Amino acid sequence: MKTRAVFLLIPALFLSVAAHSQIDNATRQLAHDIFKQLIEINSTDSVGSVTAASAAMQRRFLDAGFSPADMFLGGPNDRKRNLVVRLHGTGKHKPILIIGHLDVVEARREDWTTDPFQFVEKDGFYYGRGTQDMKGDDAIAVTTLIRMKKDGFQPDRDIILALTADEEGGKSNGVDWLLKNHRDLVDAEFVLNPDGGGIRTDQGKPIMMSVDATEKVYADYQLLVTNHGGHSSLPIPDNAIYHLVDGLARLVRYQFPFELNNVTRAYYERMSQTTTGQRAEDRKAILHTPPDQAAIARLSEDAKDNSTLHTTCVATRLEAGHANNALPQRAQANVNCRILPGHSSEETRQELVRVFADPKIEVRYVNNNGEVLEQGNDRKGYAPPPLRPDVFEPLGKIVAAMWPGAPVIPTMATGASDGVYTNAAGMPTYAISGIAIEHNDTRAHGKDERIGVESFYKGVDFFYQLLKAVTGGK
Repeated sequence: MKTRAVFLLIPALFLSVAAHSQIDNATRQLAHDIFKQLIEINSTDSVGSVTAASAAMQRRFLDAGFSPADMFLGGPNDRKRNLVVRLHGTGKHKPILIIGHLDVVEARREDWTTDPFQFVEKDGFYYGRGTQDMKGDDAIAVTTLIRMKKDGFQPDRDIILALTADEEGGKSNGVDWLLKNHRDLVDAEFVLNPDGGGIRTDQGKPIMMSVDATEKVYADYQLLVTNHGGHSSLPIPDNAIYHLVDGLARLVRYQFPFELNNVTRAYYERMSQTTTGQRAEDRKAILHTPPDQAAIARLSEDAKDNSTLHTTCVATRLEAGHANNALPQRAQANVNCRILPGHSSEETRQELVRVFADPKIEVRYVNNNGEVLEQGNDRKGYAPPPLRPDVFEPLGKIVAAMWPGAPVIPTMATGASDGVYTNAAGMPTYAISGIAIEHNDTRAHGKDERIGVESFYKGVDFFYQLLKAVTGGK
């Protein structure tokens, strides 16, 4: 409770901080060149190589004067090697870890206006797969450590950067692999994860700095209905497709229970002060004991609020039948769930079984390696970590200076990130980015992914200041 109270006062405490500094031309060029290099290395799971991106960044660090002894390049296979780099500090405190995934979601040239694997600048934006998620932030992290090395900055703790594979998919998640095989290389007191959070703007005006202080748990489930099939001229009610579609229709109508945790409660407490009218009243009403059910219902009509207040499950893939003139022998769907902290994948699987209420629909858990299992695991999502003053107080100062009036607000990521591994390993993880994105221009995973040119360079400035501030810098 104490850390939450300090956190919520941050925006008011530091409004008098002096204006932020500007980055020099050399830093700007370095950040640009690293960003361009990363975008133009295809690091998709299908045909790309995370190793190529890791090796390119390793060369950048070597050229900047980092010792080979302070770098590790390794992974489970030739295409999925991770890079770990260490900038030594005084050792006064335990290290800080920065994580950033180098892999990107698939992108087809025919879907895009530009080539997704070419770094294109136009109309004040940088375009390319990974600009938002998350090679822009990777480039910023690499630039920051090189800049610190050049400046001779000595932090009060080691700063570790891990650039990793398979956050977006694949079977070789780099953070998980490093924790299991080389924990000593990445062990830290806490973690900064730029794959989340950030400045949200409305027509260029800063609205808020969100910090993902917890996140939902990702889980896939296979729905399977099998039948003996037969000739399509002899239809039967017991059709595999009909069973599957009926079950999915019940899922559409179902809503998982309402729930708040310490982070989402702090989020709604703060957000209720930034809006007016019915929405503000509803945000306050759900905090009551008991919560106002009508307010929950109204807020849940918004997709973002619905996902913050509930576990959500949605069908993402369908496959059925084997011939146009035959009854289906098999109908299959994938249901993707984002589970609230404190609940397990097996608990959610059992809830889905109850929702479908059809013994013909088999519900199996699909793990991160794509293996289909009869049951999920009983491990519950980690409890949200405390909101550390040694992270959020300097963050509040910097945000107040760079984006005056924008409150710092704790959020729960409704997606998922590699923070699930570091938090589970006992390292409190906070998703913080200084790249500002318009609230209606989120293009991660989508067509024509982009970020603003000046937004990127302001993010370079922000992260340098933040990292210095949380590691003893002035």
